[in-house]
Amino acid sequence: MHVIAAVRDEEGPQFLDIPKPDPGPDEALVRTLRVGIDGTDHEVLDGNHGDFPEGEDYQILGHEAVGIVEDPNRTRFEVGDLVVPTVRRPPDETNEYFERNEPDMAADGDYLERGIVGAHGFMATYFTSPERFLVGIPDEFADYGFLIEPISNSEKAFEHAQATRSAFEWNPKSALVLGNGPLGLLTLAMLDRKGFDRMYCLGRRDRPDLTIDVIECLGATYVDSRETPVSEIAAAHEAMDFVYEATGYAPHAFDTVRALAPNGVGALLGIPDDWTFQINGGQLHREIVLENKALFGSVNSNVRHFKAAKESLAAFPDWFTDELITGIYSPEEVEKAFERDDDVIKTVVEFDTP
Repeated sequence: MHVIAAVRDEEGPQFLDIPKPDPGPDEALVRTLRVGIDGTDHEVLDGNHGDFPEGEDYQILGHEAVGIVEDPNRTRFEVGDLVVPTVRRPPDETNEYFERNEPDMAADGDYLERGIVGAHGFMATYFTSPERFLVGIPDEFADYGFLIEPISNSEKAFEHAQATRSAFEWNPKSALVLGNGPLGLLTLAMLDRKGFDRMYCLGRRDRPDLTIDVIECLGATYVDSRETPVSEIAAAHEAMDFVYEATGYAPHAFDTVRALAPNGVGALLGIPDDWTFQINGGQLHREIVLENKALFGSVNSNVRHFKAAKESLAAFPDWFTDELITGIYSPEEVEKAFERDDDVIKTVVEFDTP
């Protein structure tokens, strides 16, 4: 079967042929339809994130997938069922996080991640998975079901934001998304259906630009960080009830506190490199305490968030998913699929026609 992989000592994605996998006990065999490409895939290719499976010189990429069950192998699924896989798997032995169905809360070393950390991904003609890590989805999601994985990360972040405010009545109306990449745009569309009246999205692009068009079509305001940095957004626009950070730009973690309204919440999802810089720690500490602000980190998601993501995807306007996907490529065209350009928002590798 065809796979797209990161290969040790090789640059860029590699097109390989390897044997078709056989499902083990409690595993289904899934025929892959489409796999989305995101920044994490590029980081794995560049050697900046993740690790190869033990004893392997290559790692199959891809953690955003949708496929069709070809061999249920005595699982709860039937032939032809459409499914999306979750990402995290237990290491050699299970642990409390997986036993509680909360793998997203596991610490480093207590999990593997398909296509990222120590386990092969889904960018292949076929993949296998235990049934408890597969989520059934409607047939109409065949084209865009791979978006459920990134949406699920945002569903978790908003769930945790609400949990930090559960001790009092919190009715957020203003939201700021930091980052106009695919995850930022998906989050903006998700927040639109969660009752936010006023939405903003921060980026660093000049007009004309596809992402700015999407932002404004969603009814949000585009903020150019070169003109209005995060620390000045409250003064230039308004203080935010909710800030969602998806840039990995380390100063944004601290600037978020300045952008928040009293009782506001900031969710950090970007993962920065090591970076030493100065901040006014006393001022930030004082603001957090005196204005009841909260700041937390969030990574990955679990089956509950995947199920919530199905509802969000179903509510997105048709034009949004069409505009978000700027390229669909065959496995043989993988180099084009991984190209980065201002005209690219999100690209997809298609192994079989939905």
